[in-house]
Amino acid sequence: MAIPAAGANHAGKYVPGHPRGPVRRKVPARNAAAVPPAERRGTPSSGRIVALFVGQGHGFIRLTNDREVFFHRSDVREGTSFNDLSVGDDVLFELLEDQVSGPRGLRVERRRSRS
Repeated sequence: MAIPAAGANHAGKYVPGHPRGPVRRKVPARNAAAVPPAERRGTPSSGRIVALFVGQGHGFIRLTNDREVFFHRSDVREGTSFNDLSVGDDVLFELLEDQVSGPRGLRVERRRSRS
């Protein structure tokens, strides 16, 4: 394939130059000291798992005031496996009141038995 002459496109037609010169925009430089987003924190709460959708990776926790809170498998505390949770388990978590998606449970873990 032949390289087109200066001022010509690939079809060989003349293309006038841009009045301000070549139109190439530089990408803005990235801030080298970018700050990671703040870690989301909620208020410590407890409740009982009332629904688990293992295949979809989420579930619901019912608080003592009969309010239901959503949680995702990625919201389970490190060291706790989503697959080890079951309906009826008492859990501790952080309640995050999200203005867009509603209440959400963060850092969900099974409550240890008092024995």
